[in-house]
Amino acid sequence: MKIVSIVGARPQFIKCAPVSKELRKNNHEILIHTGQHYDYELSKVFFDQLGIPTPDYNLEVGSASHGKQTGTMLVEIEKVLLDEKPDVVLVYGDTNSTLAGALASVKLHIPIGHVEAGLRSFDRNMPEEINRVLTDHASDLLFVPTQTAVTNLKKEGISQGVFLVGDVMYDVLKQSTGIASKSQILEILGVQPKEYFLTTIHRPSNTDNIQNLSQILEILSSAAKKVIFPVHPRTMHFIKKHGLERSIGANVHMMKSVSYFDFLWLEQNAEKILTDSGGIQKESYILKVPCITLRENTEWVETIADGWNVLVGTNKEKIIDAIQHFNPTGEQRDLFGTGDASTKIVKIIEDYGSDSINHT
Repeated sequence: MKIVSIVGARPQFIKCAPVSKELRKNNHEILIHTGQHYDYELSKVFFDQLGIPTPDYNLEVGSASHGKQTGTMLVEIEKVLLDEKPDVVLVYGDTNSTLAGALASVKLHIPIGHVEAGLRSFDRNMPEEINRVLTDHASDLLFVPTQTAVTNLKKEGISQGVFLVGDVMYDVLKQSTGIASKSQILEILGVQPKEYFLTTIHRPSNTDNIQNLSQILEILSSAAKKVIFPVHPRTMHFIKKHGLERSIGANVHMMKSVSYFDFLWLEQNAEKILTDSGGIQKESYILKVPCITLRENTEWVETIADGWNVLVGTNKEKIIDAIQHFNPTGEQRDLFGTGDASTKIVKIIEDYGSDSINHT
């Protein structure tokens, strides 16, 4: 089979890695990188570390408004699909690259597989939520990470082509913890295990709102522990635009985004994690690290229900209280599968291809 895989942002590179490896054992994969994330720290380093093949196409779309970025991707992806004529297109997660890939494919009547289908935050103000919903309703094969996601799809009338396979990010994490333990990032930063907080901020609701961003930075600066803060490029843009770096405390160590293995080691050894990322909430749960989520909602509701994640939004009192008192205990469940989601996904795709051939 010929499969086109479309990626464009850091989380998608991670999700793509194990699936691409499995696909290429018996299939012809064409990899499209939209260029949505183009910095070395957010792009090439992940391809290098995770062994992702060099993209066959790099669209180099870069940053832009949602409409312009998605539209440009749609035009360029369509050109590739018309040339390559794949049997299936695979899209990942919830970015503009995901939506553009799905729209280009469905209009050309090419079957779509959506990896990480069925997630819902139920917040239509989040562009990711719109991307998820539209992509799911256009897809033929919906690869679902959790039972909650299956239920979400069923409520929207989607029950055909839904496969509960587990989470591909868990596949990567399970395979990478040994390698990550060789990281020297703690020594480089001069921190001890469980003696620092780790934070990431990149959601528009936090970065584009100067009041929210400045308040988060103020709270981090008042923390009694060192805060390791790998700064997303767009977050750094807004910090500099508003001159906020001058008020950031000495305990906050701002740095460029780090490689996957270094970040995984930072996650595993943090006392607590403060983030607005979806994937990091999930990784925190698996690694048994308390997660303080700087959002009003989450698509990973299981981590909340099990008590290892708490939603605080940008409420100062809630954030400070969580920093000081949020100390969950207890065991984690196998919420995200058994670490073989990528194998299951490829088997389903191959079976789907065989069925299509048999019916023509």
